[in-house]
Amino acid sequence: MRFKFKIAFINEGTLEEVWTLRLSRLSILLSVTTFAIILIGGTALLIILTPIRNYLPGYLNVEIRKEIVQNALRVDSLERSLKIHELYLDNIKNIFTDQNMLDSIQTIDSTALVNPNFNIPKGKEETKFVKEYKKEEKYNLSALNINPVAKEKVYFYVPVYGAVTAKFDISKHHYGVDIATAEDASVMATLDGTVTYTGYDKQWGNIIIIQHRNGFISVYKHNESLLKKDGDKVTAGQAIALAGNEGELSLGFHLHFELWYKGIPVNPQEYIAF
Repeated sequence: MRFKFKIAFINEGTLEEVWTLRLSRLSILLSVTTFAIILIGGTALLIILTPIRNYLPGYLNVEIRKEIVQNALRVDSLERSLKIHELYLDNIKNIFTDQNMLDSIQTIDSTALVNPNFNIPKGKEETKFVKEYKKEEKYNLSALNINPVAKEKVYFYVPVYGAVTAKFDISKHHYGVDIATAEDASVMATLDGTVTYTGYDKQWGNIIIIQHRNGFISVYKHNESLLKKDGDKVTAGQAIALAGNEGELSLGFHLHFELWYKGIPVNPQEYIAF
C-alpha cells in the first residue's frame, strides 16, 4: 500500500522532466476519501442552508409546517365568522319583513351572550360624555331612566319630534310606532351605536338600522334621505336621516320607528316619552 509510483511529465523535444508526481496506493485512497467527505459535506450544507431543501420530496421545514397550521386555523375561524354573519343578516332581513324571530346566533356560537349582564368598561371620554349627557337630560322628558327589559339605566333620545299616529301592535304585525312629523325633519339616533344597514325598500322607503352595544337595535323607515352609511359610528341625538313620505305603506310625512331587544320587538313607548 505504501509502495510509491513516480509519474513524470517529459518534454518530448528536450527529454527534460517538466513535472513529476509520486503516489502510493495509500495516498490515492486517502485523497479519494477526503474528496468524497468534502463533496458530501458541501452538498449537505448547500441543501440545509439554501432554499434548495424545499425542492426535495417530503421535506418541509418547521416554519412552513407552522404556517400551514396557522392558515388552517384562520380558514376555520373565517368560516365560523361567515356563518355567524349570515345568521345576523337573516335576523336583520326578518326585521325588514316584520317577522318576529329570535336571535339565532347562539345556534352556532354557544359563547354568544352567555352573560347578558356583562358591561364593556367605559373609557374616560365615554364616562365624561355620559356624565354631561345625564346632567343635560336630567329634566328632559325625552329620556326614560329605566329599561324595563334589561333592568338597567339606559337613556333614549327621541328619534323625531312629532305625534304618535300608530302604536306598537304585534297582533297586527306592526312592530313599531308611527310618528307624524314635518317634511325633512331631522331623524336622530336614539342611542349610541353603529349603523349596520342602509338601503331602500319598495314598501318602507329609505331604511337605516343601528346596532347598540346593550342588546338594542333601532330601525328607522320611510325616510326622505339618509345621512349615514354602513359602518358609521353615531351618538345619541345625532341626525342620521331626514323624515319623509317614501314607500308604498306611507300615507304622509312620518317616521316608522322600531326598537328590538336581543332579536325581539319591544314597544318603544315603554322606553321613550314621545
